[in-house]
Amino acid sequence: MKVLVTGAAGFIGFYTALKLLQQGHQVVGLDSINDYYDVSLKYGRLNESGIHKDNIEYGDLVQSRHYKDYRFIQLQLEDKAALNTLFDSEEFDAVCNLAAQAGVRYSLENPDAYINANIVGFMNVLEACRHNNVKNLSYASSSSVYGLNECMPFSTSQGTSHPVSLYAATKKSNELMAHTYAHLYGIQCTGLRFFTVYGPWGRPDMAPFIFTKAAFNGDTIKVFNNGKMKRDFTYIDDIVEGVVRVIETPCQADSEWTGRQPNPASSSAAYKIYNIGNSQPIELMAFIEAIEQAAGVQIEKDFHPIQPGDVVATYADVSGLEQDFAYRPTTSVIDGMQKTVAWYKQFYNV
Repeated sequence: MKVLVTGAAGFIGFYTALKLLQQGHQVVGLDSINDYYDVSLKYGRLNESGIHKDNIEYGDLVQSRHYKDYRFIQLQLEDKAALNTLFDSEEFDAVCNLAAQAGVRYSLENPDAYINANIVGFMNVLEACRHNNVKNLSYASSSSVYGLNECMPFSTSQGTSHPVSLYAATKKSNELMAHTYAHLYGIQCTGLRFFTVYGPWGRPDMAPFIFTKAAFNGDTIKVFNNGKMKRDFTYIDDIVEGVVRVIETPCQADSEWTGRQPNPASSSAAYKIYNIGNSQPIELMAFIEAIEQAAGVQIEKDFHPIQPGDVVATYADVSGLEQDFAYRPTTSVIDGMQKTVAWYKQFYNV
């Protein structure tokens, strides 16, 4: 297949593109390379995949030095004309939309960025798929959509109508928009609700990276809700294994679906929602201890109450992926953080 992976300079997108290449697919990576976090990390990921930053010009495809079947283009999803030109010329078999304005707390400061990237951008992707006969679309949603829901584990059969951040609201909107296009135009749309992902090349705005950096810099970390947060920390290799299986096997309509007892995770159209996570929630303090063990240092901690927009716990019921794709994460937090810390020390010359 020829697959477009958006967000290819991002954490999950970078690994997804490489995994697809290893599986023998042709890949075009797309990313805006915005400055939400340190762009040197984004350029570092691209360089690892054979795309040097000096060769990148907005709107031009760049051939990878390492992979004959990989090309990259810097493009904003909001740039509808350029996106349509790319779709028209490349004739993709599948699209994996991982590009988004990420971050819960940043959505309190800059809401417009979320509407532009996550709503307008995703709409442009849907329209490009529609007009270029791309029937296989997978896309990133988020565990944040569960919002005020306190029923654990989070299940795709539960309602998600009470988000507590604009970021979560845009991700819920993506799911609704995808269903509309599945119903109207026959696009096979699979949404993946990601739970907390960590690993080498991880995002520097997320706790695993922040805590690892603090361990080596001797900084004090802020621990919210007095460390009583629980997260489904999932190692990147386990996440990408699930993503690629979904891309390679597009969803089908649910023949047993009925509007009288509607299952929110499926439809009479080719539409599916999956949780993708470790399904073994870990308390934040235990995760910090795994980082301290891997780094061989004690981290200074400053305890704070829970922040606006945060949820106390996320815990994934991944039975859908288990049933349909034999998916089961296997990497322990201890092993995952050992690999993450080893990468951090090498990349930052610690």
